[in-house]
Amino acid sequence: MQAMKPRERLNYPKRDLLLMSTVKVTDESFEQDVLKADKPVLVDFWAEWCGPCKQIAPALEAIAEELADHVTVAKLNIEESPTTPSRYGVRGIPTMMLFRGGQMAAMKVGAMPKQKILEWLSETGVSATA
Repeated sequence: MQAMKPRERLNYPKRDLLLMSTVKVTDESFEQDVLKADKPVLVDFWAEWCGPCKQIAPALEAIAEELADHVTVAKLNIEESPTTPSRYGVRGIPTMMLFRGGQMAAMKVGAMPKQKILEWLSETGVSATA
């Protein structure tokens, strides 16, 4: 095994080194991880090339930690898993959909600050006090 050069070690994206609170879902895992989930699931439909998707990622990570007992925050990459976004009519990203009891309960399209996402979740009945 060849040792990595110091420069190569620095090329790993910072996010890969952090423990993520969000859950990755795919076309294959969507039914089990989202539709059959015991609690509400907020699905973020995103893509690697999407700037606004990257902007809201830290807010979604924070929400996933803060509301872990109340909602699962899942991320679905639309390029790796194109079937599910097509099935649910995703036309633009980021799109966030809240699923409850196997059904889509609410949807928001576009980037928004963490507080606005929390307010939207609260309006749908998902909050730390719910």
